[in-house]
Amino acid sequence: MAAMAAVVRERDAAGGVESGAENLAALTRPDFPLLAQTACLGQPLIYLDHAATSQKPRQVLEALQHYYDHDNANVHRGAHQLSARATEGFEGAREKAAAFVGAASPREIVFTRNASEAINLVARTWGEANLREGDEVLLTVMEHHSNLVPWQLLAARTGCVLRHVGVTDTGELDLDDLKAKLNERTRLVSLVQVSNTLGCLNPIEQVVPLAHAAGALVLVDACQSVPHMPVNVARLGCDFLVGSSHKLCGPTGMGFLWAREALLEAMPPFLGGGEMIQDVYLDHSSWAELPHKFEAGTPAIGEAIGMGAALDYLNTLGLERIHAWEQQLTRQLFDRLQAIDGLRILGPTPEQQPHRGALAAFHVEGLHANDIAALLDSAGICIRSGHHCTQPLHRHYGLSGTARASLSFTTTPEEIDRFAEELEGTIQFLREHS
Repeated sequence: MAAMAAVVRERDAAGGVESGAENLAALTRPDFPLLAQTACLGQPLIYLDHAATSQKPRQVLEALQHYYDHDNANVHRGAHQLSARATEGFEGAREKAAAFVGAASPREIVFTRNASEAINLVARTWGEANLREGDEVLLTVMEHHSNLVPWQLLAARTGCVLRHVGVTDTGELDLDDLKAKLNERTRLVSLVQVSNTLGCLNPIEQVVPLAHAAGALVLVDACQSVPHMPVNVARLGCDFLVGSSHKLCGPTGMGFLWAREALLEAMPPFLGGGEMIQDVYLDHSSWAELPHKFEAGTPAIGEAIGMGAALDYLNTLGLERIHAWEQQLTRQLFDRLQAIDGLRILGPTPEQQPHRGALAAFHVEGLHANDIAALLDSAGICIRSGHHCTQPLHRHYGLSGTARASLSFTTTPEEIDRFAEELEGTIQFLREHS
């Protein structure tokens, strides 16, 4: 990684690529073994499904392998050297996650299996302790199912009311609608920072003071933002934030919840068992200190260490540099897609929202997204098709599904061009044979 940083600095000094954005694809592709493989008929594999899961650099794979080869032991419990090294790696990953999002302390980072579990944790602990019949939770119609279903389950248990903020004609958060729906009964506003379908970047810095003025807390789903741009909880001012390792070049089975320490102290435990206890008696128990109060049982140790390596990797590249390169790629993607007859992209354009997410979910009139994705796959191009876990949003647009191309700093301009050319051919073929 030190060598990579040196190369990055060298290229920056030389002025980077013509547009001013560093060509991170040229720099990083050798680190991603999966992206070097060929697909059908010997064609290069093009992976444009990074919003679903990211690919993993060799630095992450090596960190996982090293843990299992050299340090495999349970954490926090053993006095021997293997346990001490495993604990150091595991807690080191927590420190890295805290620094990555600007947390005040590693005590504010709770490890979970994924972001879905992190949201469920808040719903089952803070939600059940604080929400009563008639209290309101304000969501948006663009939310991932993981930020809808846990609150639906909570509403069924407590009688709280769910309300939903709409989107504008350009596919952005309707801030006026949010202001209109905030009231003295609102206890929580929970929303995505970057939509995995619209790609819009929601104005969290504007939402938070509005919510706080109404007496509500704010939870941010940052799964589609933290891998692509700098995110700092102190600057956002939010109360909860969730992220997922597998979206940010780390292993699956690992996510995290950040919350203000005072909130975590007041919240009851989520799951019971080993690790989350201080003392256990036959008829009662006391809880471990933060953050272990919320981490029952043996954790995903190797996965946490792997996520820590992924955060190191992203930090070495620099989130500002990643965002700048992906902005350039997104403009190219939109230019190519907007030139295709009958193709409609959901969400704001890069001109309408320059810092939007590096993805495009689109619908082609008269064609099914699954057919488009299947034919592109036969050409070695991996995109997403379906509702992307945003069924209510697709119903809002009168669609059962869309196709989605999502980018990464490893994406090359040549891959976008080839994707666009293959897509045009695919659309022509399907129209001729429909």
